[in-house]
Amino acid sequence: MTVTQEIHDRLTAAFAPSALEVVDDSEKHRGHAGYSEGGESHFNVRIRAESFGGMTRIARHRAVHKALGADLVGRIHALALDIDG
Repeated sequence: MTVTQEIHDRLTAAFAPSALEVVDDSEKHRGHAGYSEGGESHFNVRIRAESFGGMTRIARHRAVHKALGADLVGRIHALALDIDG
């Protein structure tokens, strides 16, 4: 399973989002720190879920990181998050 799919699956299971987009932007970072051949090191995630309503920005980010888990987050060099309720 790809890292992209793992991110998608874990966020779907945790938040049942109304919108979720996971984009592997690794190729844009070729030659920069953290890039690894084959990609799957830099990601942009856009997620919309009711469960984020009432949460602060920091709480939303923490919830996403918790849902992804330390094992998966540890394999990602960069994760940009666009989160809304």
